[in-house]
Amino acid sequence: MKILRILLLAIVGLLPARTLPAADIQKVEPPFWYVGMEDNELQVLVYGEDISSSTFSIEPYKGVEVKEVRKVDSPNYLFVYLDISNTAQPGEMTFKFTDGGATVSKRFELRPRNTKPGALGFGPEDVLYLITPDRFANGDAANDTLEMARVNRSRSGGRHGGDIKGIVDHLDYIKELGVTAIWLNPVQKNSANTYHGYAITDFYDIDPRFGTLDDYIDFVDKAHSMDLKVVMDMIFNHCGSSHWWMEDLPTKDWLNYDNTFVPTSHQKWTAVDPHAAPSEKKAFTDGWFNRGMPDLNQRNPLVSKYLIQNSMWWIETARIDGVRQDTHPYMDAEFGAKWCKATFEEYPDFNITGETWYPVGSGFPAWWQRDSKVNEFDTGLKTVMDFNLAFLVPRAFEEPNESADGRATGLFTIYVSMASDFLYKDQDNILVFLDNHDLGRFSKVTDVGLNKYKQGIAFILTTRGIPQIYYGTELLFTATKEEGDGAIRKDMPGGWAGDTRSVFTAEGRTEAENMAWNYMSRLLHWRRTSKAVTRGRMIQYAPLSQYGDCYVYARIKDDQTVLVILNGSDKDADLDMSRYSDVIKDFTRGVEVSTGEIHDITTSLHVPARGTFVMDLTK
Repeated sequence: MKILRILLLAIVGLLPARTLPAADIQKVEPPFWYVGMEDNELQVLVYGEDISSSTFSIEPYKGVEVKEVRKVDSPNYLFVYLDISNTAQPGEMTFKFTDGGATVSKRFELRPRNTKPGALGFGPEDVLYLITPDRFANGDAANDTLEMARVNRSRSGGRHGGDIKGIVDHLDYIKELGVTAIWLNPVQKNSANTYHGYAITDFYDIDPRFGTLDDYIDFVDKAHSMDLKVVMDMIFNHCGSSHWWMEDLPTKDWLNYDNTFVPTSHQKWTAVDPHAAPSEKKAFTDGWFNRGMPDLNQRNPLVSKYLIQNSMWWIETARIDGVRQDTHPYMDAEFGAKWCKATFEEYPDFNITGETWYPVGSGFPAWWQRDSKVNEFDTGLKTVMDFNLAFLVPRAFEEPNESADGRATGLFTIYVSMASDFLYKDQDNILVFLDNHDLGRFSKVTDVGLNKYKQGIAFILTTRGIPQIYYGTELLFTATKEEGDGAIRKDMPGGWAGDTRSVFTAEGRTEAENMAWNYMSRLLHWRRTSKAVTRGRMIQYAPLSQYGDCYVYARIKDDQTVLVILNGSDKDADLDMSRYSDVIKDFTRGVEVSTGEIHDITTSLHVPARGTFVMDLTK
């Protein structure tokens, strides 16, 4: 019997190693990669039951070597580091995981660099159109019936069914409006009980309720074919609590506070405060955004590399043109700088804007901009968001001007905000906006004559920086923060089958909606032709009572001058134009860009109460 057992073992030893189904490996991230990247090092996360007990190897592949195989706290992960030299060619590699006599093989594709248009960046020549995908249009009813969809339009905070196909179906509308870029709230796979997209459950996939990866790539391709750029919303500070790795985290410090829920203080001031106690800084940056959004520990080099590669993968795969990084100050600042540096080294024309949510003062966002005048540490962040301005504008175009004793109201608050621009290193790369998916709508039902609306739109499209328009602003959407986020992010009428009207056509819009849409559209199309507005310097005049409370500023580039006049009073004003001789010089006429009307600017100019002029100056 003993001899028979020995013979059987000898026979088994002579048999080839057993190849197990590749499905035993549950995750490989990234799912594929590219040859010819600036960074030759590739981190591959592999997840599978007891995968760390196996020995990793690759079948010989020219130009690719295994640098390191790192085991972590969980036995179900391996982090493989490959060196992909510039000599490596596109093709399929074979990963092998051998444990005793068993081998699991997994094919891994190396693709050629993507030659389709993309990674163009965005700048002051652009205007971003921000869309909450769930609320824009439902182009594919089939994804409404997914188990996780729970579509219910009667619930303002529920899932309504908008998707990528719905946006593609209305690209003509977006193009006709006159914007140049589309920014979508997150479309990556997300928590089942959210619609906004900020609780990501898979960084490498599109939420099936919005569509597929191919649908997203098709959307970007079609946008590019219409000369529209695409900006992707990314969230690196946190993931969703139902992310696939939450049941089995790779390391004991994959999340901040040793993978244990501790809420953030939300005191974003501490990130920039030179006097802040270290414990106060930690309470802000390391705390979880909330229980449903666990805070990623970007000081962990595995996490850092994973996130940086993820952004590269999306840029190369989908050919997006820019990124808006959510909750930017909440991230580890050194990681953020490392990510920005890596991104711009790979894609020099790219742009990243960080959500620098500081409701007061220009110094705070200025601190976060790269090469900052007020921060010795270089964050690498190219574009910041001017929330200070966004919090001023709801009242600035309604209140009377007041500047006594240093207090400012009305248009004077905007003047003071612009006067604080000395803090910024790069005034061109500041994102300016009247509202967004987190703020109350700019339009008010009381603005019957659209005076406030026209002043706000004229200002945001002619001031320094990069304008962003929130979907529906062109249609006078109204809602306050007190009414809830669902009201701010309401559906576009006509985006769903059975809607009684469609605002995507002039015939489906009300008279007031058409007035607002046409005014914005004219300015948007004109703006694309105006180098003075997109690249010119800005010169402003204080809105003082002795000058009719009018806020006047000019944008000047070479021989082009645009003059903007906003009357901040409920009374008509007759302006003595000699005050503005610095910018008017020998120009004699102003052509109002929204109407084509010609105004004499040699002596005085009559400006109606709450009136707005945006004029190209001519001789």
